[in-house]
Amino acid sequence: MLDGLRQFIADIVSPDAKADRNFDDGDYRLAATALLVHVVSLDGEPTPAETRKLHSLIESRFQLDPGTADKLIASAMRVEGEAVDLYHFTSVIMRSVNEEGRLRIVEMMWELVYADGQVSEFEDNVVWRAADLLGISSRDRIDLKHRVAEKQAELPKGPWGTADAAI
Repeated sequence: MLDGLRQFIADIVSPDAKADRNFDDGDYRLAATALLVHVVSLDGEPTPAETRKLHSLIESRFQLDPGTADKLIASAMRVEGEAVDLYHFTSVIMRSVNEEGRLRIVEMMWELVYADGQVSEFEDNVVWRAADLLGISSRDRIDLKHRVAEKQAELPKGPWGTADAAI
């Protein structure tokens, strides 16, 4: 209830800010976040490290406050659950995002894959398929994978052996 009141006041004070909270099907941020949600959901329930990393990536890469990032992630979870394939999301991204931006999205996917310290075949395959649909070359995809893996290896390890302390 308090969140609803805050939202109402925010809409009155700054109606333009409402556009940031409404993510329609054509918004590349919703499409990219849906891909990221798909990645963290592949091996079951997302770990706390994956969840923290997802929120961190969404807030920093899309320059969103935590509340707006939560709404984007909730919307992405809904549309990802309804999706039958990756093409819908990648086609939105292809129409809206240049190659540099698409490379960053693939990098974000790898960051989530490595967030729990383990890379499954399913995760690797989904990033490969998404990168291919996003027009990212195999070489760039693999370079991004290695770069993220090296960065992850350099981070201090948390109590469970993952680098969640530095997320």
